[in-house]
Amino acid sequence: MNLVRAELLKIRTTSTWWVFGLIALPLWALTLLVNWVSANATLHLDPAEAGLDADQAEQVRVAAESVNVASNLYTSGQFFGVLVVMLLAAIVVTNEFFHQTATTTFLVTPRREAVIVAKLVAAVVLGLIFWLITTLLNLIIVPFILNALDVGVQLGEPAVWRAVGLNALAYALWAVLGVGAGVLIRSQLGATITLSTVYVIGYLGAATIFALLTPRIGDWFGKLQVLVPPLASQLMISGTELPGNPPRWVGAAVLIGYAAVAGLLGTWLTKKRDIT
Repeated sequence: MNLVRAELLKIRTTSTWWVFGLIALPLWALTLLVNWVSANATLHLDPAEAGLDADQAEQVRVAAESVNVASNLYTSGQFFGVLVVMLLAAIVVTNEFFHQTATTTFLVTPRREAVIVAKLVAAVVLGLIFWLITTLLNLIIVPFILNALDVGVQLGEPAVWRAVGLNALAYALWAVLGVGAGVLIRSQLGATITLSTVYVIGYLGAATIFALLTPRIGDWFGKLQVLVPPLASQLMISGTELPGNPPRWVGAAVLIGYAAVAGLLGTWLTKKRDIT
């Protein structure tokens, strides 16, 4: 616990966390606005007039269900939120090398795995704080949006709270991924640029590829998109099972797998590498 408190103290005594927090807030607001516009469009979309086939029409029908509209809005901010958390978690590690305090840290605590575990716990706590703030904002604002959409607040639906809870898990797992990435990419600037680029470009590229190729190859290919981490975390927060998509637990399992590999690999590399 002392090591965890020390890591949390390192985070609190730097300006990085609140700078990222100030960046995260407008990004959350932008995501909420996009989700609002998307929900309004989905609710007013007539599959027959849009010329959709039977499968697409079913997807639109399920997406327009009140519980799914609400779940999407109550988890607004995840896309950019987990990116911010991942970058902050990576910086928890890369800061040690940037400020050349890694040697001192590992001399004070020779058991390197204990240091990495402490960083993992501190990063998860940080991720959950970001999740809590955005969730509270959503719980305050989204009911007004849902009433404007004539959907109702839907807070009595277990599926909505399940989505909110799985959203917390997603934030925690992305924090673990960030620590693992920080061990692999020791440069603070390099880690920030690489992770941001891979996350955004990887998401857009994967979504485009699956959208173009699934109609040609088959539905089984479309279900493989759950292997892409950002898409897996979005699947986790769907209110109900969505047609053409794997169950929510598959998305959670995939993200847990990535986080486990990142955490274990990061711990192993830290034990093996020379610290200068």
